[in-house]
Amino acid sequence: MNDLNMGMALSGQTRRYFLEKLAKAGGTAMLLAGMDALGFGIGSAMAAPPSLAGTPKKNRVIVLGAGNAGLASAYELTKAGYAVTVVEARAFAGGRAQTARKGFQLTELGGQPQTCDFDEGLYLNIGPWRIPYHHHSTLHYTKLFNVPLELFNNDNDASFLYMEQAPGPLGGKPIRKGQVAADLLGYTSEILAKLSQQGALDAQMSAADKERFIEFLVSFGYLSKKDFNYTGTAGRGFLVEPGAGINPGPGKPSSPYAITDVLNSGMGKLLHSVSDWEQQRTMFQPVQGMEQIPKAIARHLPNGMIRFSTEVQRIRQNGNGVTIDVVKEGQAETLTADWCICTIPLSVLKTIDHGLSPRFKTAMEKSSYALVGKMGLQMKRRFWEEDHSIYGGHVYCDNPEINSISLPSTGWQSQKGVLLGYYNFGAAAAKVSGRSAADRVATAVDYGQKIFPAYKESFETGFSVAWHRVKYNLGGWGVWSEDARATAYPVLTEPDDRIYLAGEHLSYLGGWQAGAFESAWQQVERLHARAMKG
Repeated sequence: MNDLNMGMALSGQTRRYFLEKLAKAGGTAMLLAGMDALGFGIGSAMAAPPSLAGTPKKNRVIVLGAGNAGLASAYELTKAGYAVTVVEARAFAGGRAQTARKGFQLTELGGQPQTCDFDEGLYLNIGPWRIPYHHHSTLHYTKLFNVPLELFNNDNDASFLYMEQAPGPLGGKPIRKGQVAADLLGYTSEILAKLSQQGALDAQMSAADKERFIEFLVSFGYLSKKDFNYTGTAGRGFLVEPGAGINPGPGKPSSPYAITDVLNSGMGKLLHSVSDWEQQRTMFQPVQGMEQIPKAIARHLPNGMIRFSTEVQRIRQNGNGVTIDVVKEGQAETLTADWCICTIPLSVLKTIDHGLSPRFKTAMEKSSYALVGKMGLQMKRRFWEEDHSIYGGHVYCDNPEINSISLPSTGWQSQKGVLLGYYNFGAAAAKVSGRSAADRVATAVDYGQKIFPAYKESFETGFSVAWHRVKYNLGGWGVWSEDARATAYPVLTEPDDRIYLAGEHLSYLGGWQAGAFESAWQQVERLHARAMKG
């Protein structure tokens, strides 16, 4: 039954019962997916920016930061007739929505200068790099500003799982994800079908329901209709692929791994991510890099509105307005306005003489930021496609310094490509970030060689980022403890007199561009309502 028919068929008590069962069976992720299928979606909460009617007399606004939150704030306020000035410390717009390509430069705090020397046309999104279908606010701007999208292959059955430390015959070997998924689903279906046939579920199901359930398991797990045994399926792949003539003819199907070997390998725990609310099988990415979104918004702002390469030194406010002391190329200047929207990450804002109230300062101290590292590796040959028929998707492993290797979802069958050599977090990200740029590359290339025999011979150049060491970010995204969400987060969503904070860190979509956009929309609407009251 497709989603539409399911939504039409279930109602009232039946819908509630269905959702309760989803929650018990698959946790929050499955519940959210079920709610979306039934039309109760709670993805990106805002599909369009607020309508700002009228223009107040006090309409001068300074926006601090030209990341996505700052750009959205500036654009929506400008439409409503506000006089906006955007202050950006970098020489370009986008904040963390950066794309490393030829000539892109980065010097981390205490690190060596890096200049990306990928070939022309090749790139890596070193910040956000995928868009869920339900992040309506992000998609609002890609459509509004004609930013072309392409599919991002976020889940690929042909890709590998590599558990180097796992015991048993599957440890230390690259194993196709689709084989592991087929075998675990097949064996699970077999066990459930046989238990159902033996009456184990008679207390929970009627005879008709049990018959339908077994019918589902046979289809879902590719079981024998005769004895409910799982013996494999063509979908998990062939040892010898079928072809023309007698030889290879029908080919030779692969055989399932033993269930104990799959379970002992630990690979099963890597299968749940595709059901996560924010990680669908296929997602979106802008053609030619994530930076295309902020660039498009910036192009639709008045010339000169964004003051680039301008650092904020001091923030003050009084009953009449705000003053921002800035420095550009050694020249100090004081900017004034009626209002301020500050999108500077809290990790950075804490280091500035911000003049915010003690209540705000205390709340900000309860926030933290994720330690995150990414590595782009340019390969002279797309061996993952040519040798292994892997087109996009991720290779997951049990080494936290690597965590995952991701294969590009663009440039299919071209000669060269840039893959993500690692995407690490937490303590592992901190450890790797302490190495030189060359040593980071060596870490990624040496490990990738264990999975792909052509890794080292194909490698040409690399470029890395450790977001917790980037001066104007000091972390990948905002992180809130349960206590901080309950006590500090609500404080910061409200204005501190004439200063409003916005960004992904002030949303429940942390780390996603939609969180930045929708936080900006919310604060713009609040500021406008207050300004219109005089």
